[in-house]
Amino acid sequence: MRESSPIWSRTHRHHPPLSRLHSSLSEDVVVIGAGICGLSVALSLLERGRRVMILEKAGIGAGQTLRTSAHLANALDDRFFDLERWHGEDGARHAAASHGRAIERIERWVERYRIDCDFRRVEGYLLREGARHEEDFDHELEAAARASLDVDRVTHVPGLLLGPALRFARQARFDPSAYLAGLAHAVVDLGGVLVEGEATAIEGGASPRVHTATRQTVAARVVVAATNVPFHECIAIHTKQAAYRTYVVGCPIPRTAFPDILLWDMADPYHYVRRVDDADSEASWLLVGGGDHKTGQDDAGTGYGELVEWTRARFPFVGPVEWTWSGQVVEPVDGLAFIGRDPGGMENVYVATGDSGNGLTHGTVAAEVIPALIAGEADPYEGLYDPRRKPLRAMAGWISENANVARQYADWLAPGDAHPLARTEGTVVRQGIHRVAVSRDENGVLHAFSAVCPHLGCAVRWNAAERTWDCPCHGSRFDPVAGRVLNGPASRGLDPLEIAENDS
Repeated sequence: MRESSPIWSRTHRHHPPLSRLHSSLSEDVVVIGAGICGLSVALSLLERGRRVMILEKAGIGAGQTLRTSAHLANALDDRFFDLERWHGEDGARHAAASHGRAIERIERWVERYRIDCDFRRVEGYLLREGARHEEDFDHELEAAARASLDVDRVTHVPGLLLGPALRFARQARFDPSAYLAGLAHAVVDLGGVLVEGEATAIEGGASPRVHTATRQTVAARVVVAATNVPFHECIAIHTKQAAYRTYVVGCPIPRTAFPDILLWDMADPYHYVRRVDDADSEASWLLVGGGDHKTGQDDAGTGYGELVEWTRARFPFVGPVEWTWSGQVVEPVDGLAFIGRDPGGMENVYVATGDSGNGLTHGTVAAEVIPALIAGEADPYEGLYDPRRKPLRAMAGWISENANVARQYADWLAPGDAHPLARTEGTVVRQGIHRVAVSRDENGVLHAFSAVCPHLGCAVRWNAAERTWDCPCHGSRFDPVAGRVLNGPASRGLDPLEIAENDS
């Protein structure tokens, strides 16, 4: 089953154009990235009276924001009893409150800027299905209540033969493409500048600078890296979080077959479900996501098939799969994003990363935290999201993730795969001591690159489901034809190589 595109692409969304970066510029605040995080931070700063330029390399929403099922929840993907263990009861309560305030901010902006994005408050249900022990289900109810969430236990999900479950009030959903378009127009209306350019490096200091792929420089008073993962830090953040691929399938359903709710379970990997309606017809689809695995590891080709099997076993009313897409989820070892001052100590540089499956609300939390820190105000969540924090209470997870990364470097000792390549196939071959990433495109043309990931030197692997080169260490992903970066933290693409046709 091949990837198509997110369901949000079914309708055209008009975005304001990006202007060209013709020469070196100076600006008050430069925000890198025009996804939900970058646009939200920019809009919040503009509302505070700051001058803001957004630097975006590929287009509004071209990154990970639209590769979502668009749940808006303060009932977070990580269990609240785990958040208590990692951050204490106050930390878990702050986490719930911050994501609740993020949903309120989205709701407020939808109304203030008249964004037609089908925003609606709905209930969310956490199924016990997949729980390791029944006690976990009870512990989660108790921990969520201590975090001041409106939660109770129900025997079944209304309208579905599924249960028991925990019911969370006042969750929400929307169309993220329409919302991004509305944010971008609001940014422009308030004087923000949207500029096309690929940032490749950041210099901190009293007057920080952003360097671009075209060797231009943008000077600023403040720089905010809102790029899903920071491209300017090699180690400070990346040892504390890991990249996972997640998959979504969309199947047509009768609109009355599934209620307008959010649904997710306690399995590992877990599943998440919601209904999407077409405003201009009676068409509806069931979106089912999950199948998560570490980027560049495990068999990426099984993700969609397992989701379809899981879906049909529980929702036999679904039609044939019409939509398939995947996304990059960045998991911090202690469950919460890294939002705040640059962890490497760069002066006047701020970062936001580690969405942990709640990127839409984590990105909106950044719109509260980062502007407050830039203004010299107190951190609204007392350092809960500080990128410099030490995950001491999650040390077992930290050790496990970094041991996993270390094992991936063994690829350099493995033999190459010398089988003949068909069209749209890729493999890694050896040329002496070097490993070469080789693939054929749809026209049969051979493309070859060094298999060395430019981030920290891990060897990339072929992702057959998505036809990309993926790094199994820190999640960088690359286009197989041009070698360009699709996902950071790599700040540049794979190095092209020459290879003889008979080598593949």
